[in-house]
Amino acid sequence: MLQIAIQAKGRLNEDTMALLADAGISVAGGKRKLVAETTGFPMRVLYLRDDDIPQAVETGVADIGIVGMNEVAEKNCDIAEVMRLGFGSCRLSLAVPRNAGYTGSGWFEGKRIATSYPNILREYFKKQGIAADIHEIAGSVEIAPAVGMADAIFDIVSSGGTLIQNGLEEVVQVLRSEAVLVRNRHLNAEKLADIEKLQFRFRSIVDSRDMKYVLMNLPAENVETAAALLPGMRSPTVLPLAAEGWCSLHVVIHENELWEKIERLKALGAEGILVLALENMIR
Repeated sequence: MLQIAIQAKGRLNEDTMALLADAGISVAGGKRKLVAETTGFPMRVLYLRDDDIPQAVETGVADIGIVGMNEVAEKNCDIAEVMRLGFGSCRLSLAVPRNAGYTGSGWFEGKRIATSYPNILREYFKKQGIAADIHEIAGSVEIAPAVGMADAIFDIVSSGGTLIQNGLEEVVQVLRSEAVLVRNRHLNAEKLADIEKLQFRFRSIVDSRDMKYVLMNLPAENVETAAALLPGMRSPTVLPLAAEGWCSLHVVIHENELWEKIERLKALGAEGILVLALENMIR
């Protein structure tokens, strides 16, 4: 049985639980438990702090884990990335007070930078040839400049709203992060096989995100032109209609291309267009 470590609370926990549910895995009990059993897959869930997950996977306390890439990079544990999961997107950035007179990365020379990610920042400054005083703190890093604890900060940024509220501006993006599935490097063949099965489920869910299933009626004479416009997963599905000279065309389209493609299809005579959400897409 696999043991998976996930974040005990917060947005990453909610997204992870949603992913497990979509994969047909039900987790028993509430978040107050440290360990929970599952149904739908041979797996036990461990609820941990996000910054403890990489080490738990490295040491074998957990076989696999779902955690942000930022934590994996900061802890620098000897673990393997299995796949990226497409949620929990954020970035690790340097931010300075808006009135700081920032002129470029050289501005940080000799400055005091507050962060919860000292290892990532230290490596970045080393590559840039910058000597700065890295001050590690936990909690609300963004208030450090306002209270005189630091000249700038290095922290997670999602929308940037918290920076604005604290009079800061983002000046350098150092690392882009999202949730990843990681595993211990020393698992037996049985557990590796189980991870492949779990990855198969996750992949079908991740691949279906932002995809739409589109059905339409189209004049048969324009099918070839439409097929060139809509390659689909391999090629569009084309079925004859009872009405002579007409076909039904089925295709999967990425959401960000949807309306532009539909406009071009309508110009080819497409009608009765239905757009459906995809739950899973198995390649």
